[in-house]
This record gives sequence, structure tokens and C-alpha cells, in this order.
Amino acid sequence: MGSLLDEKPLILVVDDTPENLMLMATLLSDRYRVRVANSGAKALVLAAADTPPDLILLDIMMPEMDGYEVCRVLKGNVKTAEIPVIFLTARTEVRDEEAGLKLGAADYISKPISPPIVLARIETHLRLKASSDFLRDRAGFLEQEVARRSRDVIAIQDATVMSMASLAETRDIDTGHHIRRTQHFVKVLAEKLSLCRGYEEILNQDFITLLFRVAPLHDIGKVGIPDQILMKPGPLTNEEFAIMKTHTSLGASVLEYSEKLFSEPIPFFKHAKELTRSHHERWDGRGYPDGLSGTDIPLAARLMAVADVYDALSARRVYKEPFPPDKTLQIMREGRGSQFDPDITDVFFSSYEEIHDIALRWSDH
Repeated sequence: MGSLLDEKPLILVVDDTPENLMLMATLLSDRYRVRVANSGAKALVLAAADTPPDLILLDIMMPEMDGYEVCRVLKGNVKTAEIPVIFLTARTEVRDEEAGLKLGAADYISKPISPPIVLARIETHLRLKASSDFLRDRAGFLEQEVARRSRDVIAIQDATVMSMASLAETRDIDTGHHIRRTQHFVKVLAEKLSLCRGYEEILNQDFITLLFRVAPLHDIGKVGIPDQILMKPGPLTNEEFAIMKTHTSLGASVLEYSEKLFSEPIPFFKHAKELTRSHHERWDGRGYPDGLSGTDIPLAARLMAVADVYDALSARRVYKEPFPPDKTLQIMREGRGSQFDPDITDVFFSSYEEIHDIALRWSDH
């Protein structure tokens, strides 16, 4: 209460009669700091000041703006809504008291006043306000602390994801910034696709944020591929390619094992598994590992398929040099409706300038 812990509480007395203001000031001044206002308009200014009162004693019958209207304005202003208001009035009808309490007043005292009763009521409501302020401040602190710790947890999760993904990529010396590029490619594609009819609901901001977080895991299964295959400088044999293809199911299995450590489904693992297992599926059903086609392929995986292939074509790999931009775009265009989801392919070309900028920003050279 008050601006400093050792200060007396501040009481604002509102009454249009000077004698009443003097009477209340005399009664209260030994225990409290007192301010007075002889009109409703002045009371509203003082209540919203940088140092607001801890409690307001408010007369009802005043010219221009009566006490009811003053209370209504106080309770409608977030800055003054929590200040307790006690009506102090000569109006003694039950309906008058009921009207005041409905407006949000904390109490109603009829004139002529009894000083001990007035002081006791004031002390009671100041204690209640102090408790309310403490609980509200505590709740605000806890809310901020929960938000801070949630941010810390997400940051730790993201760092762990990136570390795991980087562990897989470090075994493939030419992938460089592949993780970062594809992560940002997928985000751009998802954001642009969310503007297209039919995708607004599923591609909400929460989904896109989650997709951005799980995208680095798409090749985590490469940790299970032998070095002689993963880093082979030339074309793979059929047998070697069959082993290479298992990185999708290996990655999904690792994530599924982690998911089982939790007692309930976690969206993070659901989308991570779908993206990791199915990003080499093809729109026409000739992909792997499950031969899914069309919209049976999870949306996260269809987005990653476009991002992953574009990066593989436009960047250097141990088995190839980067393709020129014209050839890269030609191959991407030819894949529309066969390898890639047509809608996502269209979004890719409409967003190509932004995607190209990402490729330059995270270039390996």
C-alpha cells in the first residue's frame, strides 16, 4: 500500500461539501495520508495519478457527476479498477446500497457516520486490498516465471535437436549447412502454403513453428548408415542404395523409442516421425519406405521433400557438384505431380526468390 513500504496508506476522500471533507480529513489524518476532491472529475484525475490512492471514500450526491458515475468510471479503467471504493452517503435506502455494490463498490456506509465503524471498515478493506495485491503480484510473477522457464525448455530442446541432427550430418562431410537451409526452406513453403485455400486451418502458426523445430531431424537416421555407403564418392549399387534408404525408418524408430518415454502423445514426436519417415515418399507412390502417394503422405513430409530435393540439387554433395540454377529448376518443375505435391511445387516457384536468398545466406562456400 502506498508508494513505499513504510508509508501510511493513502486515502482519497470525495465530497462536494467542504465541512464533510474537513471532518473526514481530521478523522483519518492520524492513521493515513489523506487527499481530498470536491468533485467527481477531480477525483478521477487523482485516482489515475502516478501515485494512486489505496482506498476511496466516495459521496453519492454530488453535482455534475454523482458518486455512482464516478464509481462506474473507476471500475471501467484498468488503472483504477482495483482501488476499493466505499460509498459514504446520506442515502439510506436499501436500493441505493444495492446499486452501489452492483457497480463494484467494496462497502457502503450511511451518514451520520460512526468514527469507529468508519475506521474499522477502512482497515478491513485495506487489509483485503493488500492481500489481493500480493496474490495478484505473485500470480504475475509466477506467470512470468513459467513463461521464462518454458522458453528455456524450448531453447534446450532446440539445441538438443540441432546437436542430434548435426551429429548425423557431420558424418557426411559435404552437407554443410544443409540442416539450416532445409529448415528455413520448409518454413517459407509452409507459410506461403498456409495462404492457399484449404490449408489455412492445418498450417496455423503453431504447426509451422513446430515444423520448423522438427525439420532438422529429417536425416537423423543417417547415424545408422555405414560410412562406406554414406560417404561413397560415386554412385551407389542397388544393394548399397537399399541400405541407404533405411535411414528413413531408422530415424523414425529412434524418435518412436523416445516418444514412448512419455505417458501421453506429444505433437513434437508425431510430426518429427512423419517428416523423418516419409520425406522420400513421392506424390506418384514410387517413393520409400512405404510407397505412399498423394495426400496419404503426411503434409510435413511433402513439404520437406521439396526442400530436401532442391537443396540436394543446388548444393554440392560427395557424389556430385551443384547443378546450375536452370537445370535445378527444370528438374523441380518436371517433378510437379510426380515426385512432388503440385500445390507445394507451385508455392516453391512463387517463393523462389526468398528460397534462393536463404540458400545464399547459408551457403557452404
